[in-house]
Amino acid sequence: MPLTPMTHAKSATINGHTELIAHIGYPTHSFKSPMIYNPYFEHAGVNAVVVPMGCQAADYPDFLRSVFRLTNIRGALITMPHKVVTVDLLDDVTPAVRVAGACNAVRRTPDGRLQGDNFDGEGFVRGVRLKGLQVVGARALVVGCGGVGCAIAASLAAAGVNAIHLFDVNTDTANALAQRLTAHYPSISTHTGSNDPAGFDLVVNATPMGMNEGDPLPVDVTRLQPHTFVGEVVMRMEMTAFLSAALARGCRVQVGTDMLFEQIPAYLEYFGLPTTTAKVLRSVARLSY
Repeated sequence: MPLTPMTHAKSATINGHTELIAHIGYPTHSFKSPMIYNPYFEHAGVNAVVVPMGCQAADYPDFLRSVFRLTNIRGALITMPHKVVTVDLLDDVTPAVRVAGACNAVRRTPDGRLQGDNFDGEGFVRGVRLKGLQVVGARALVVGCGGVGCAIAASLAAAGVNAIHLFDVNTDTANALAQRLTAHYPSISTHTGSNDPAGFDLVVNATPMGMNEGDPLPVDVTRLQPHTFVGEVVMRMEMTAFLSAALARGCRVQVGTDMLFEQIPAYLEYFGLPTTTAKVLRSVARLSY
């Protein structure tokens, strides 16, 4: 589907040539993507728009199929609470989806098949690479094996880490992720059961710890070594208590919103739209926290 450039990119209007990206989840009040994608589309002169679409769980399977019957839909961003159920609603999914057990991007092929991918982890990995971390051969600790932790672990495995250690307060969740990683990436050393950060090249907080003042830290920061790169997924504030403590130990860090901004170029590529950099996206975004 060719895109029709806007004559005046800075004063974008929706018209008969506009292509839609559905942002599907519930509730919608916390959605940040429209405040990043749409200013970028205006800036770049791309005649597309991200539209928040609130859909509750009971209605979602029928709605997903229905929205892809639109002739001017380019793709869909999938967020909570639908990432997990989406996996079984599609015709084709990537290994990242299989390992993560969740899907956050859907597109339609020319023959009408629905394909899915997961870019949460891809955004995280792109970010740490750009900041100088050598991912290939690295040893990583991922604390928190929910949706985002699973996605990060999947992308780290695909990127060539040597070992992944997983920790979750729910041991069954961590063990299940370890089994999926081993099935898809048998050459990677995978372990569960400890959140001791000593000796790792990368430590990731993929838990909600840090969203609220006074939250406990995900690891014992006194065990962090200065060479360790520390990544965060919490986006409520840029500098969480965990990242501040890691900086004080001499560690390089990645803030939670970097994962969001770095995954958007991957989404744009997936949907066949003109891509960009996280730096450009940050410069045009209209985010509020």
